[in-house]
Amino acid sequence: MSLLGLLTRLATKPLAAAAAAVLALLYLSAVFAGFLGPNDPTAQTQYSYLPPTPVHFFLDGRPVRPYVYAMQKKRNPVTFALEYVPNLQARRPIYFFIHGYPYKILGLIRSDIHLFGSTGPLFIFGADSLGRGIFSRLLQGAQVSLSIGLVVVAITFPLGLLLGGASGYIGGRFDFIIQRLIEVLLSIPTLPLLLVLSMLIPAGILPIYSFLEIAAILAALGWTGLARIVRGQILAMREQDYVVASQALGASRMRTILRHMAPNIASYLVVTITLQIPGYILAESSLSFLGLGIHPPMTSWGLLLSAALASNSLSLHPWILIPGGFIALAILCFNFLGDGLRDLVDPYRRSL
Repeated sequence: MSLLGLLTRLATKPLAAAAAAVLALLYLSAVFAGFLGPNDPTAQTQYSYLPPTPVHFFLDGRPVRPYVYAMQKKRNPVTFALEYVPNLQARRPIYFFIHGYPYKILGLIRSDIHLFGSTGPLFIFGADSLGRGIFSRLLQGAQVSLSIGLVVVAITFPLGLLLGGASGYIGGRFDFIIQRLIEVLLSIPTLPLLLVLSMLIPAGILPIYSFLEIAAILAALGWTGLARIVRGQILAMREQDYVVASQALGASRMRTILRHMAPNIASYLVVTITLQIPGYILAESSLSFLGLGIHPPMTSWGLLLSAALASNSLSLHPWILIPGGFIALAILCFNFLGDGLRDLVDPYRRSL
């Protein structure tokens, strides 16, 4: 089955197709994070731990332009705790395609146009301890959390394809060395090793370099599974007639692997990669949650979720857990997509 045919038949799997649509929406939101986010994700405000802002669409029973109320702090007469209460006399309309803080799309296109915004507090998912909008920071964090899997796959894919393919095709001592190396890497507990390696990252380096180093660490451990899958597929097909004919015509080993064997396992590779990406997202989120991954001013879903470590966050500010919901959503969608692709690739599952 060709890759295009695989994607076309994906529409016959409603759950996998829906997961693919959600993932596409998440990635588009990450690309246009600045446009979609109404608040500067790095700007601190006076609205510390402001609950999610309710948006109103009706006034006195009549539909009007969406608006929010100005918020003010008052002390609860019963609990004596400071709470935010709306000022019903101060309505703040929401405008669309409004000018706001400057940003860059893909780091190249400068703009200050935002999909929506208001002169009043507009925190759709609430605010954190420094009064920063969680919705805007969530979109910014998606750029790291969702891209880390793609960056790591871009490293592990050629590495696993070449080493796994060469191991299965060449065999002998080379195969023995590669397989023993894989076994050694797989025998080491992943999370403790990631923690040790991440602690070796120098403090104070630029955030982009920290991101790349974390991606390199994950890739150094993540190529082993793909290499074993490729090796098994190559062993199954290296005695096929078209492979023997390629050798008889004088094709090099690398050309035989890349030109004649790799296209025949492309569908399996797509499924494997789809199922590996959520693992990398979870690994980065775990490191950032523990304070050993992404550092400010960059942010990620795991770093945002680390705010829930405070003892009173869950009971007083439950909206801090929203980034965790998006992590779970992305992981589930990748798993549903991978299961759907696997059903299409496996001839035995397709017959069921």
